Amino acid sequence: MATKNENAYIEASNGSQRDNGSNIGCCGYILYALSIIMIGLTLPFSLCLCMKVVQEYERAVIFRLGRLLSGGAKGPGLFFIIPCMDQYTKVDMRTVSFDVPPQEVLTKDSVTVAVDAVVYYRVQNATMSITNVEDSNRSTRLLSATTLRNVLGTKNLAEILSERESISHLMQTSLDEATDPWGVKVERVEVKDVRLPVQLQRAMAAEAEATREARAKVIAAEGEQKASRALKEAADVLSESPAALQLRYLQTLNTISAEKNSTIIFPLPIDLLQSFVKKEQKTAF
Repeated sequence: MATKNENAYIEASNGSQRDNGSNIGCCGYILYALSIIMIGLTLPFSLCLCMKVVQEYERAVIFRLGRLLSGGAKGPGLFFIIPCMDQYTKVDMRTVSFDVPPQEVLTKDSVTVAVDAVVYYRVQNATMSITNVEDSNRSTRLLSATTLRNVLGTKNLAEILSERESISHLMQTSLDEATDPWGVKVERVEVKDVRLPVQLQRAMAAEAEATREARAKVIAAEGEQKASRALKEAADVLSESPAALQLRYLQTLNTISAEKNSTIIFPLPIDLLQSFVKKEQKTAF
């Protein structure tokens, strides 16, 4: 749907075209009469020059003796022109996508990054795209590159890396407002890639690595603290019952035997050997 500015422009241009069409001058009337006579005399061969066709996605903007023809753009389908008087230009109304070349941008925090983007736009008003700008496609491309640098110059590096969606929306709004007088509608803008300098990548990687190492040390210290508390509680429980220590010892032996070791050290409590020591002493006397 056309905006209010576009409708006002079309109405104003149509009004001036009606006035100009009715006052083309004496030479214009003479040339018009001669053209009609020549078309009539050379029928049906003259139809090859008078009949033109534009596709469904195209519109034809016609100028008669240098003046914009009333009625707006023609098409799609068949339309007629008068040779020697009319000139027409085809305008493609389909959506066009193009890559914005990588732009070296200095961010707000003084970091140089290379950013590229993709812009999708289409011609919304064929008449305005021809009469208001020399080359709407080239102008839109140049404006996109400039807008990308201007928008990213007001952002920090962290914002560029994390807020791509908001940056794309801001670029689309800025481009749409600037290209509205050209009859161009910017439909979508996407920031495609952000390339950082190699030295900055190394610095960020070192910072991230140091952060992870510090976090790992903190986690390991917390684990050791919890383990020491658990061992202390276990020692307190075992100290309350001597038989529990012996059961724990037997459980440890069971675990060792399950690993198929060939040598097992089996320590014996000294209390068990005291009775044998006393018997040997008695026999010696």
